[in-house]
Amino acid sequence: MTLYVGREASKLWKRICAETTTEINLLADNWKYIIGGLIFQYIHGLAAHGVHYIHRPGPTLQDAGFYMLPELGQDKAYISETLFSFLFLSFVLWTFHPFIFKTKKIYTVLIWCRFLAFLVACQCLRIITFYSTQLPGPNYHCREGSKLARLPPPRNVLDVLLINFPQGVVYGCGDLIFSSHMIFTLLFVLTYQKYGSKRIIKQVAWSIAVSQSLLIIASRKHYTVDVVVAWYTVNLVVFFVDKKLPELPDRTAGIALLLLPVSLKDKDGWNKEENHKLLSVNSVDPADWRLRTQVNGKVLEDGNNLHDNAMNGA
Repeated sequence: MTLYVGREASKLWKRICAETTTEINLLADNWKYIIGGLIFQYIHGLAAHGVHYIHRPGPTLQDAGFYMLPELGQDKAYISETLFSFLFLSFVLWTFHPFIFKTKKIYTVLIWCRFLAFLVACQCLRIITFYSTQLPGPNYHCREGSKLARLPPPRNVLDVLLINFPQGVVYGCGDLIFSSHMIFTLLFVLTYQKYGSKRIIKQVAWSIAVSQSLLIIASRKHYTVDVVVAWYTVNLVVFFVDKKLPELPDRTAGIALLLLPVSLKDKDGWNKEENHKLLSVNSVDPADWRLRTQVNGKVLEDGNNLHDNAMNGA
């Protein structure tokens, strides 16, 4: 028994080391896109903090969702945040599952590059919309009489640049259309819908997305329009970036992608055989029978892979 456990532990360690080497090589080629996506998260936070300065509290607007859904109240506002945190953590763990499990159908680095590409596109649209028109926030801390509803004028540049993290993010006002929580939620679900392999998890994920939408409205964190706009905007952005970018070069032609490039240069520790596996449609790693899909491949339920045209790009 001890020998068996030791042998399995040794296999797991070798698997982790091999996967780490592969992901490091991918990260070396794509670090600019990872760093760029993370930097834009600060830019998005800075924009949301800036709109708080021009937010003016007022009467809550007439909203169909507020009439149909009972108000949860401040003491139960944590429910939607708890559900969102569960979905966020589950998605992060799933993206790193190739380091542990034998059944590996994604590259962690490429999944995050793709996710950040969608996220940045959605956040750019969000910044434009909430700066176009400022609505009185329906959240409790954004209503008339709350000390957090208005921000005092900044004393210096640092007051703006430091964005008062994390309080400035949690208690922001004015960045309403459209919901940032729904952007993340829908991108989590859409990414797993395409690259995940368990049908039951996909069904649960969509149920969570619907529940999250209702909880956000019931918690009075957003108007119904903020959630509705997020639903069709995020889906359209994903569809456009994923399917409607014919100018992106073909990976099989040996040219790096515009959004998610994979270098074809032979670097140290990245041999030609591994490059061939990354570019091949049906290649199988003999070590762990891992199907190496291309960046825009689609994973069907129960481990079947269906590959899209590489011209679709990232």
